[in-house]
Amino acid sequence: MSSTSNEPLTMQETLHALTEYWTGRGCMTVQPMNTEVGAGTLNPATFLRVQGPEPWRTAYVEPSVRPDDSRYGQNPNRLQTHTQFQVILKPDPGNPQELYLESLKRIGIDIAAHDIRFVEDNWANPATGSWGLGWEVWLDGLEITQFTYFQQAGGITLDPVSVEITYGIERILMALQGVSNFKEIRYAPGITYGEVFGQAEYEMSRYYLDEADVAANRELFDTYAAEARRLLDARLPVPAYTYVLKCSHTFNVLDARGAISTTERAKAFSTMRNLSQQVAALWGARREEEGHPLGRVQPPASPELPADAVAAVPHLAEPAPLAFEVGVEEMPPHEVTQAAEAVRAALAEKLGGTRLAHGAIRVVASPRRIVALVDEIAPREEDHQQTTRGPKLAQAFDAEGRPTKAAEGFARGQGLEIGQLTRIAVGDTEHLAAVKHIAGRSAAEVLAAVLPEIVRELRSDKNMRWNAPGLSFTRPIRWILALLGEHVVPFTVSSLASGRTTRVHRNAEQPELQVAHAEGYVKLLASHGILADADARRRLVVSGADALAVWADGHVDTAAESALLDEITNLVEQPTPILGRFEEKYLDLPSQILTTVMRKHQRYLPVLDASDRLLPNFVAVANGRCDEDRVRAGNEAVLRARYEDAAFFWNADLKTPLLEMKAKLGLLTFERRLGSMADRAGRIAHLADRLAAAAGLGEADRRTVQRAGELAKFDLGSQMVTELSGLAGTMAREYALRAGETVEVADALIETEQPRSAGDALPASAAGAVLALADRFDLLAGLFAIGSAPTGSSDPYGLRRAALGVISILRARPELARITLGGGLAAAAELQPVSVPREALDEAHQFAVRRLEQALLEDGSHGGNTVEAVRAVLPLADAPARAEATLTELERLTGDAEFAQLAAALQRVRRIVPAGTEPLYDTALFEGPAEHALHNAFVELRSRLGEDRGLARFAAEGRYLVGPVNTFFDQVMVMAENPAVRANRLGLLAAIDGLAAQVLAWAELS
Repeated sequence: MSSTSNEPLTMQETLHALTEYWTGRGCMTVQPMNTEVGAGTLNPATFLRVQGPEPWRTAYVEPSVRPDDSRYGQNPNRLQTHTQFQVILKPDPGNPQELYLESLKRIGIDIAAHDIRFVEDNWANPATGSWGLGWEVWLDGLEITQFTYFQQAGGITLDPVSVEITYGIERILMALQGVSNFKEIRYAPGITYGEVFGQAEYEMSRYYLDEADVAANRELFDTYAAEARRLLDARLPVPAYTYVLKCSHTFNVLDARGAISTTERAKAFSTMRNLSQQVAALWGARREEEGHPLGRVQPPASPELPADAVAAVPHLAEPAPLAFEVGVEEMPPHEVTQAAEAVRAALAEKLGGTRLAHGAIRVVASPRRIVALVDEIAPREEDHQQTTRGPKLAQAFDAEGRPTKAAEGFARGQGLEIGQLTRIAVGDTEHLAAVKHIAGRSAAEVLAAVLPEIVRELRSDKNMRWNAPGLSFTRPIRWILALLGEHVVPFTVSSLASGRTTRVHRNAEQPELQVAHAEGYVKLLASHGILADADARRRLVVSGADALAVWADGHVDTAAESALLDEITNLVEQPTPILGRFEEKYLDLPSQILTTVMRKHQRYLPVLDASDRLLPNFVAVANGRCDEDRVRAGNEAVLRARYEDAAFFWNADLKTPLLEMKAKLGLLTFERRLGSMADRAGRIAHLADRLAAAAGLGEADRRTVQRAGELAKFDLGSQMVTELSGLAGTMAREYALRAGETVEVADALIETEQPRSAGDALPASAAGAVLALADRFDLLAGLFAIGSAPTGSSDPYGLRRAALGVISILRARPELARITLGGGLAAAAELQPVSVPREALDEAHQFAVRRLEQALLEDGSHGGNTVEAVRAVLPLADAPARAEATLTELERLTGDAEFAQLAAALQRVRRIVPAGTEPLYDTALFEGPAEHALHNAFVELRSRLGEDRGLARFAAEGRYLVGPVNTFFDQVMVMAENPAVRANRLGLLAAIDGLAAQVLAWAELS
């Protein structure tokens, strides 16, 4: 240990302390893998041992090699080789978070003083077919650990589930020792990290980035893969896996050298994934052949309740409140709100299916709990009579009045004698019946049946398993509180039993709390620093942030930060806003970089001045009481490191020509069948040029479209956007301006990405709008062609957002009316590298039309829109601006008597014309003046309209059609006996209907 008690541990002391701690909790120490691995997860002690039924607890140090993180030792926070401390707990011990927090104490972290949080971060390794759900652990805003419940490895579903805890040692040591560069870490007494590893960091960076022989490494990859296959054939999974790891490292070397194309990436990943899955399957088979020497994990025993546990609950003398809490490990922020609503709905439905009277149901939730509160639960259900219908009376007794077998069987099934049955009338027929008095169940009995069902049925967008058979939820459920008044409602679910114990902050003097009564439960939680109500937490975040921002002579734009505020609200149980500051020199970077880092990585609220310019301040929100000065300093250090990274990327990107960045798009996969990002960017450029021509853009705008098209998506090849993908487009503009491109081209590049979401800014220029349309038409046509349409809540490519973007742009820009949904999709389809079936285009078109329909129904500027009015304009949806203009005009005409008469006349026409009737007729077949009059009115209307099919013009001119239409129907027998005359009259009406249909779907108007 450290020679000075107040001095932070050295790195080697930290590794010793963690090893000692975990071996003291049943973990076995193993050694690092003897070939390069990108993470401790890939060591066979994790990847192989998490599979199968054998128990396994291990803790070890793993040097993790990531060539792509090479920075020649110049970046203070990035290393090509960093140190992980890996822990595997198989099976899940039930309290892994608590064990982990205790380990932090052992290395000198005061968990009461620091802000330590578990923030959603799900892990996946496509190259090995492995994934799990969990968190990144934050120490004052710094990610120090990856915490994962493995669900699959090598494509095999894991049972039992293992807990993986991966400490980032350098990060932890930099925070504890208060240094800002990895080189300054005290590795051992008198020796720094840089002195030990600095030379290796530089030389390996040189190798990975500059010197690695591409041809030699390609050959090595193929050789290693072939050797892995040979060893699999020899049924030797351990050496085979060693060669899979060599493949992985070789691939990473080639990737760092920029030598992996889209096709090669897909092929390499497929090779490694297939080999990993074969290794996993063979390892499982070999362990079974060996008889599982380490034994088998047994499922946890279910708690046993006395048979009379429910009956033993004292009967209530009067109604009582219910407090029902499902305690979980930290839920993802969006799941907090969804889980509360799911429990509320389930509780209301299930109680509604009983006869137990109750008062209001209220459900609140925070990251670690879902709390349901029900007022005035009645002491018991009401008694009731249960009548069961039996056979018809005629079938129940024979001619002598003796009961038949049907009657006897019915009585026996009801547990009654024949004489105890009664008769009931069902319509005109009498039946034998059994009437029983059913005594109402006690409230405890009802709740003991209902509440466990709610727990068992809990589900989320992404569910996981842990060491609780039969349960599956967003994160592990660890406790259940169920109190009816002062009494526990006894029940069990899987390995859990209900009780009166809840949990508060893990760093509290008493983390567990015994609850005496359901009354005032939310207030009791609040007295222990737990705000279960999200609305209360949000108000505290907003008021605290506002007050702190005033101290910095600024403000927080709470309206603009609404989504971030929602996330912060559900990341904490006791919000503690803290004002931080960063050096003003970072304000030289574009503000979008700074605020993106704050929001995306750190969940900080930016502080703005009176002109909405960024100030060198931010608001972080800690969870619970802490040493605010220490937490502030930690968050400031984290942000400083993030901004140093950003400055490094910024400066490196400024030295890189734009077309050189764009050339890297060939290495980025868009979709296997649709090619690389370079392929997609090329399609966007070509399509934008076509759309610009179709829209009739002027020469200057056409030049802007062409040049911006040549550069489209180039910033995806920048270091900044690789790190911060949300800055795509923003960085394109910044880099383009600094490279000497025109403002118009730079603006068009950022506008290509707009709108990013509903309510976001739309392209301000015609050139930008055309490029944005091309981007989205390409996305829709290509992905619908390969069958990747959104399903349910799954929309990985953002097609809903893309379709809404097309709709929004076309609605906002009537001057682009020549660009239609169908035309844009068809043009995009011609450029795809795959065949686009007509059905796929139709599906994509309808998908976009549905987005327009929803947008028009929800649009606040059309507050009175009815479903009928919106559907009436949907036939015009191919031109969204026209559809919207028609809807506006339709609103104006609502209530107009003449328009109502026109609509009624056209409805008469529409209703009589059979579908498919050709709009053809011959005036020579007319038999009376009414037919000639209607024909003349129709010809005059068509002449007056010209090419204009707008509703305003049609309504104004069409009113002269009303009289002739009504006279025609009054005086002419449309369905004449003479087939030729009948067809002629229907043809005339079909022509009128066809003209009107170009204006509106009149059938939708009531």
